[in-house]
Amino acid sequence: MRTIGMLGGMSWESTVSYYQALNQGVKGALGGLHSAKVVLYSVDFQVIESLQQSGDWETAGQILAQAAAAVERAGAECLILCTNTMHKVAERIEQAVSIPLLHIADATARQLVADGVGRVGLLGTRFTMEQPFYRDRLQARYGIEVLVPESAEREQVHRIIYDELCQGQIKAASRECYLQIIQELQRAGAEAVILGCTEIALLVQQAHTPVPLYDTTAIHAARAVEFAIGD
Repeated sequence: MRTIGMLGGMSWESTVSYYQALNQGVKGALGGLHSAKVVLYSVDFQVIESLQQSGDWETAGQILAQAAAAVERAGAECLILCTNTMHKVAERIEQAVSIPLLHIADATARQLVADGVGRVGLLGTRFTMEQPFYRDRLQARYGIEVLVPESAEREQVHRIIYDELCQGQIKAASRECYLQIIQELQRAGAEAVILGCTEIALLVQQAHTPVPLYDTTAIHAARAVEFAIGD
């Protein structure tokens, strides 16, 4: 079994979900008392969040690149960045290591393509929804059209992520807000919706809506398990 390197803590709330999913995936595949071999580097998210807000992606990228190099030195054989937003600096991280970075957008896109989904809604932080690093990758590499909510709704989605979900607050009113936005994306033509922030699945699950949801945390973790136990 290969060792999975995790860059987490962005936020730690969703990193917990990753760790659980990795171990459940390995146990499900191998049975018995098997569990995932993991090296975890968990950052101080307050530092990263401040750099996000100020637009200092260069410094944020340097911090994560240094963390990735430390994970590789500790024995990791692949790397997963346990956040959608910070894939904005994925290339900077890849330059710092020789092990493969399993990109969250690629894992998600491959599942969408396998399921025949060509037009998808995207929920995430304002950065993920508005900047091209995520949407353009889905379009250019996989031919998937991406729809995002209107401006006011994007602000709601973003605020709930940072003010509530990253702080462990799960509110019914916020779930209803998200579900309404998901319905609007479907009405706009989305065949499914990507939960493109690793905290969103803490609030909204498939049982809450008939609209197909793609949980990036679960998909990304499954890709890492596949790498760890594959040939």
